[in-house]
Amino acid sequence: MKMDNDRPVSAATDRRIALLIDADNISHTKIAAMLAELSKYGTANIRRAYGDWARAGLKGWTEKLHEFAIRPIQQFSYSTGKNASDIALVIDAMELLYTQNLDAFCIASSDADFTPLVMQLKANGHEVYGFGARKTPDPFVNACTTFLYLEGLGDPAPASPVADPPAMPSAEAKSVSKGGSKSGGVAAKHLAQDTTLVAVLRGAVEATARDDGWAAMSAAGSAAKRQAPIDPRNYGVKNFPALFAATGLFEIVKADGGQSYVADKRNKDRTPKPGR
Repeated sequence: MKMDNDRPVSAATDRRIALLIDADNISHTKIAAMLAELSKYGTANIRRAYGDWARAGLKGWTEKLHEFAIRPIQQFSYSTGKNASDIALVIDAMELLYTQNLDAFCIASSDADFTPLVMQLKANGHEVYGFGARKTPDPFVNACTTFLYLEGLGDPAPASPVADPPAMPSAEAKSVSKGGSKSGGVAAKHLAQDTTLVAVLRGAVEATARDDGWAAMSAAGSAAKRQAPIDPRNYGVKNFPALFAATGLFEIVKADGGQSYVADKRNKDRTPKPGR
């Protein structure tokens, strides 16, 4: 089952979503892709991950929590064989339902025990998006407004590995800040190696791309900001068109009407030009 991508971008920008992650059975490697997918529907203003963070099995989540501003909720296992994290997630979801002005919830888990929670949230007029593995039982999948299997959710991959470049000289930094892309140069290599930035930018293009593979630059920039607090000036450029260009990973064209479009260079199915 795939998520509906027909929602207008303008309608999604103001929608508030609570992302609640069952970290015990969701891989940390999928968080960038999940946030990119959610950016089609709104902004994940509330991001929480539940688990016993002292467990070695959750070690991989530590870096991701900081990268994507996810609040870790510590939950100790008081009884053997019982998942206390599930109960904590349900309690928080119900509290958020009645205390926050949210438009939707997203439950990331492969556990069918969340099915009653999803049904209750929907009964209160909220859409519920679901992420989980293909082993997720049908009751949970079918209860969600939309559900996406993580195995079919492509991670916005980083650029191909390149040799460690030297520090960017100030002259090159100034060139980029004036809008020059420096694609293929030292600056582009630095940005292309920033896996978090690349994941967000690629996710933003994928979330807003039309059938021809091109996304309006304004829409892609807005989708990127819904995923992470990115300011292009922190990367030595003045705006999102310059940031996309500076990575060297995207193709950018300006249409006859003056609007700019962006496409991922990895997308071989895109048309040569937007709208063609």
